[in-house]
Amino acid sequence: MTILGNIIWFLFGGFATGLCYILYGAAFFITIIGIPFGMQLMRIGMFAISPFGRTVQYSNGASGCVNIFLNIVWLIACGVEIAIVHFAIGLFFYITIIGIPFGNQHMKLAKLALLPFSQIIN
Repeated sequence: MTILGNIIWFLFGGFATGLCYILYGAAFFITIIGIPFGMQLMRIGMFAISPFGRTVQYSNGASGCVNIFLNIVWLIACGVEIAIVHFAIGLFFYITIIGIPFGNQHMKLAKLALLPFSQIIN
């Protein structure tokens, strides 16, 4: 199911979503301050291309003051908006039975987009 789910996801929006994340991440590499945000956007982009069979975990004890500060800046800058978009798309997919697995993936992306510096993608 994970291979088929990733293929369908890739063809119907996963590639475009992941590419947008990766391109925005590349734009953040222009400044030194933007590099950590660009890295997170690239990680989210790679996850958005093929999310089936992968998990997002909260890192235990590995988040320090820097990660907390970066998460706060991320929330203020764009995290809430990205999470709301993925949450709304996930709710739209939950309307149909066929769309439930895709809704679940958007909910994972919403959680990851909210606080990306304290989460690990497996």
